Amino acid sequence: MTDSALSFLKQLHPYDALPDRAFHALWKEVMFRTYPAGAKIYDLGEDMDGLFIVESGQVTVRDENNNLISQLGRENSFGERGLMKGGTAVTSAYAQEDTRLICIPPTAFHKLRADHDAYRRFFDRSRETEKTDALSGFDLTRVQVATLMVPNPVTCAPTMTIQDAAKKMQDKRISCLCVVAKKKLTGILTVRDLSGKALAQGLPPNTPVSDIMTPDPRVLSPSAIGSDVLHMMMEYRLGHLPIVEAGKLVGIVTQTDLTRFQASNTAGFVSEAARAKTVDDLATVTKRIPHLLVQLVAAGNRHDVVTRMITDIADVVTRRLLAMAEKKYGVPPARYVWLACGSQGRQEQTGVSDQDNCLILEDDLSENDLAYFEPFAQFVSDGLDACGYVYCPGDMMATNPRWRQPVSVWHDYFQHWIKSPSKEAQMLASVMFDLRPIGGDVSLFDGLQAKTLKAAAANSIFTAHMATNALTHATPLGMLKGLATIRSGENRNTVDMKLSGVVPVVDLGRMYALQGQLDPVNTRARLQAAITGKVISDSGGRDLLDAYDLVAQTRLDHQARQIKQGKAPDNFLPPADLSAFERSHLRDAFVVIKTMQSALMQGRGVLG
Repeated sequence: MTDSALSFLKQLHPYDALPDRAFHALWKEVMFRTYPAGAKIYDLGEDMDGLFIVESGQVTVRDENNNLISQLGRENSFGERGLMKGGTAVTSAYAQEDTRLICIPPTAFHKLRADHDAYRRFFDRSRETEKTDALSGFDLTRVQVATLMVPNPVTCAPTMTIQDAAKKMQDKRISCLCVVAKKKLTGILTVRDLSGKALAQGLPPNTPVSDIMTPDPRVLSPSAIGSDVLHMMMEYRLGHLPIVEAGKLVGIVTQTDLTRFQASNTAGFVSEAARAKTVDDLATVTKRIPHLLVQLVAAGNRHDVVTRMITDIADVVTRRLLAMAEKKYGVPPARYVWLACGSQGRQEQTGVSDQDNCLILEDDLSENDLAYFEPFAQFVSDGLDACGYVYCPGDMMATNPRWRQPVSVWHDYFQHWIKSPSKEAQMLASVMFDLRPIGGDVSLFDGLQAKTLKAAAANSIFTAHMATNALTHATPLGMLKGLATIRSGENRNTVDMKLSGVVPVVDLGRMYALQGQLDPVNTRARLQAAITGKVISDSGGRDLLDAYDLVAQTRLDHQARQIKQGKAPDNFLPPADLSAFERSHLRDAFVVIKTMQSALMQGRGVLG
């Protein structure tokens, strides 16, 4: 039995990545536990004996309200959250059938995490997604400086006057000059030098550049990589970095260049869409979005960066269609604002998106004025469909007269839904809480969301109904490696990463926004605001952020793989496509989400 257990553990990730010496040292400390069916393994709040690995049998894990959050089988591990939160169990575990477990003591568990990266990465749900540097989401390690730099930068002699230098910068619309003497870079002059040194000190206009320039500036070669630029700029607080080869100035990189590179994949799309003359021109642009998604994912961008970039394109396409509609039907007879809801409203579009939109019009319109917006909305909606944003199956579009109304009617809609929270009202309110203005007169929307959130939060019956509605989407936790798959139909043996993965967190985020009267519409921003606003606990919120990032990123990676294989992207992920490592972490993420759903059900936004 011991030999088979040793072989079992040795082939299991991350133990298969441990050096032989570390593994054998661990093996001397492991313990074996057997439990009959129905026996308690540990209770919530108890001191943890260690990390448990199921060698045989089945284990159920329950939260503090005794809700089932996971069923685990052979190869699954559990108890790590308690070990990493002070050694106290944050769940309860029971043997569902006769079960044999391998137990790794806390001291051994923490030593492995401290000494071995692979082991630490496996159990630490990565917080790399919390990076705040706007450029860190893009992989600058794969591009050489020669690609980033502006070649043949504008130069001046050290004897040039600061007045002439300032005029040269203004004429060229640049923020720096490279100072060159005898074909050699001797300094750099920036707008900051002109304002902070020359202007602030009242130097005369004929002062030579050499008096205020930064002499012998830091430089890089064209063969350096983008991250070298970023690191040097951050370390020395530089905004401009000259590029020198064999002693000769060949280019310059600025912070603007780095930002432009980060956005370059989408900038071309936005530019083309903004200048499109016809709907066919727009469709030509959006047809390339799936390949853009693949590039953005492959470049290492975080899921919310990718979906934001893709949504930005949809926004530009929508505004261009609005402009085309105005040109086609004439100047609108009244003010309007076109709003998106659903994934576009939340700025979370992926490779699979339909359209969800509505129109808010100014009050006191005549029948003729109202009639103008019927073909207007139809043109925009048809154009979106032609561009791949297919018609909403639920007819949640501005083409539906119900969703094309004056602002006073919209106020009445929300008041009625809040006062009479029927099942339809809950659904409609959920959709409409994700509204975001795209084009037109945004002032028509000002105050509507805040007023609605305030009224909704004050109605306990409505919030209770909304909370119940938010729990209708269950996480896919089950017997198969901890993941429950769809049992029949064309998507058999897959997990719906939208309805069972992302949507439960979207629902939670919307509820937190309602509870805290929070402004953000984007799900990740809502979670962050809920943490800051103490709507949920810091630990629970950060766990949920990590879980959401993993689920959303896995969904996006799945779509990118499908596109690369020449398939249409969807949300149905076969767990068999994932490694044991990936399945384990995905299961952990769903456990966190389910636990937060349970906390919401109990009227709390906490996770111990």
